[in-house]
Amino acid sequence: MQNKAAGLTAAITILNALYLAPAGAETIGTLTKGQSNPIVRGVRVGTETMAGKLGDMSTHFVPRTENSVPEQISLVEDVVRAKPDALVFSPSDPKALLPAMEKFNAAGIAVVNVIDRLDGGGGAIAYVGTDDYDLAVTAARYLFKAMGGKGNVVMLEGPPNLVTAVARSRGFNDALKEFPDIKLLASKSANYARPVAQQTMRDFLRGYPQIDGVLAANDPMAIGAVDALKAAGKKAGVIGINGSTEVLELIKSGDVLASGDYNGFIQGCIATEIAIHHLRKEDAPKEVILKSVMVDKTNIEPYETPVTKRTCPTLESVAKK
Repeated sequence: MQNKAAGLTAAITILNALYLAPAGAETIGTLTKGQSNPIVRGVRVGTETMAGKLGDMSTHFVPRTENSVPEQISLVEDVVRAKPDALVFSPSDPKALLPAMEKFNAAGIAVVNVIDRLDGGGGAIAYVGTDDYDLAVTAARYLFKAMGGKGNVVMLEGPPNLVTAVARSRGFNDALKEFPDIKLLASKSANYARPVAQQTMRDFLRGYPQIDGVLAANDPMAIGAVDALKAAGKKAGVIGINGSTEVLELIKSGDVLASGDYNGFIQGCIATEIAIHHLRKEDAPKEVILKSVMVDKTNIEPYETPVTKRTCPTLESVAKK
């Protein structure tokens, strides 16, 4: 019943979008992996913004449950029936959603893959994303330099079954090799969740009298670490990853030093521009990896603009970086 409801919601969205589309406009769909995740919401807004800028329309297919493979698979048939000209696709599972790509290819729907890279590419015309490993290395270096290159750190990792979490942990650990006077006291998965991170950080604080830095693999875990530090009356440098709205006030207050920018909005913008270039038989890159950027007090202002009011960068400006 839930899958049918999700499909019905998607179908209503499609009808509204097509009804409003100007004559001759292409329609760019998105199939993302959840409703509330701010990164994939950013992808949808970025797609809308760029499609509107280039005179096209967008429509969305959104599972009700975050990262639900069955719900996303159930929406594949809705996409094929609606047959948008192109699709910006964020798979909930890069392997399990490969059969969906066969259906999109057979229907003649051009697919630009974003966020999690499909296993083997799946016939997508392009991939747009952020290098989780490089972003984690950049974030760790930022923290270690802020610590003066010495001290004790702990690591809050993501779920070990997620590609993003594995890459970020590897990046943190490789950055540690560059700083021999930084000691890793402990590392543990906090499941990308604030409450779990808060409890894990409490345990770390009980076990280690001196913690100078916290490597958190996403912003909710960074915030959980701050919660635990404040409750214990202690201070430490904390970095996160995602550059999400929820962490901005903590960056401004200094409770979080910085957060690595994992920008779904820009991914949606660039993926849509590539799709439209493809449909119009214009040259476009097969891959765009966004530059790793740390959001801190020095560059925070643009991130305070609500995502719905942001301006898409051009493909040319991003591809040059």
